Amino acid sequence: MFDYTVATDKNIEEAIQSLEESLKEEKFGVLWKFDIKEKLQEKGLEFNKKFQVFEVCNPHEAQRVLNENEMAGYFLPCKIVVYEDTGQTKIGMPKPTALISLLNDEKMKQFTKDIEDRLITCIDKSK
Repeated sequence: MFDYTVATDKNIEEAIQSLEESLKEEKFGVLWKFDIKEKLQEKGLEFNKKFQVFEVCNPHEAQRVLNENEMAGYFLPCKIVVYEDTGQTKIGMPKPTALISLLNDEKMKQFTKDIEDRLITCIDKSK
């Protein structure tokens, strides 16, 4: 599967707060938050779903993967989304292992499996 997505009973704001706390515990920083609903409405487009995109990074892991294969930079930073889907809050991400598999580099798959597992832990703690 391309993604890892979970549903939660928390509202968007609670899920985001919980996600940010769990990311800090795993030494991932939020580099950027993008509120898609706000941006589309700002541009005059009708979009009423809450949809937040987070770009997250652990600098030590980024250095490690880039030292191994600079092409991994095409997949950095990692993205996590928090959004509403038919009244339910969901938290998800594209799996780093799915993305990095495009490089056909076994060592990179091992690196990204560790990162993926840690991000899944963050998501699971947030639900």
